[in-house]
Amino acid sequence: MERNDITGLILAGGAGRRMRGRDKGLVELHGRPLAAWTADRLRPQVGRLWISANRNAEHYAALAERVIPDRLDGYQGPLAGIAATLAVIETPWLLTCPCDTPLLPADLCTCLAAALAADPDADLAIAADTERQHPLHALLPARLAPGLDAYLADGGRSVRGWLAGLRPVVVTFDAAHHAFDNINSPADIASLTAASGSAAP
Repeated sequence: MERNDITGLILAGGAGRRMRGRDKGLVELHGRPLAAWTADRLRPQVGRLWISANRNAEHYAALAERVIPDRLDGYQGPLAGIAATLAVIETPWLLTCPCDTPLLPADLCTCLAAALAADPDADLAIAADTERQHPLHALLPARLAPGLDAYLADGGRSVRGWLAGLRPVVVTFDAAHHAFDNINSPADIASLTAASGSAAP
């Protein structure tokens, strides 16, 4: 698997309900939008970089080559963004990351790709740390598109529910590096700011 075979996708299409309606990808960390930090980490790992977003497309367009809106109405969750991207993807592989994890590993794609190469029966690779899995940090083949479309058409929205019908390989990263720390509320900004003081790019 070559870098140019992979599209990176920043997931920024949520309604921001736990952020009081704010567009989470544009919440600032050290004076820059969270999505910009994530883009900096992801861009060197992939051949092209896209963003899944349903508002503020003009802001996100400055961070990536393409902004992909959901095909489903009403903020249906990250799987809707992944499905919309798989419908128009131009590479055989997609690397997904939420917009609110600015400290993601610089070797995320390399490690996930290596795990897939070592386990040819796996459908996709997902990241974990020593505490839990992070299934939206995933490397998946474009061939999963029809199955995901069918899952959504049947009303499925849960990421873990979708994965239950697949065979993922899980790659564990060191939790001490705060690689998957994210922001789900205004209170999380202070803790992530402190963690990113030494770890930010």
